[in-house]
Amino acid sequence: MTNLIILVAAIVVSILVFTALIRLVKTTFTTALAIAAIVLILQLGFGIGPTQLWQQIIHLPQTLMNGGKGK
Repeated sequence: MTNLIILVAAIVVSILVFTALIRLVKTTFTTALAIAAIVLILQLGFGIGPTQLWQQIIHLPQTLMNGGKGK
């Protein structure tokens, strides 16, 4: 009887872990796709490259602390 309870618990835990893993992969893929789309739009639409975008991201905290006035 104890072995059956342990087996059922192991199956339930395995299902929960698998479900969480699938959600994590789905969220990661969706986020990566959104970032790629934004970078592509910036590149093709405005001529802003990934390096320029990355530099702006790095300087974002300083820009916010200066009240949006830049460097």
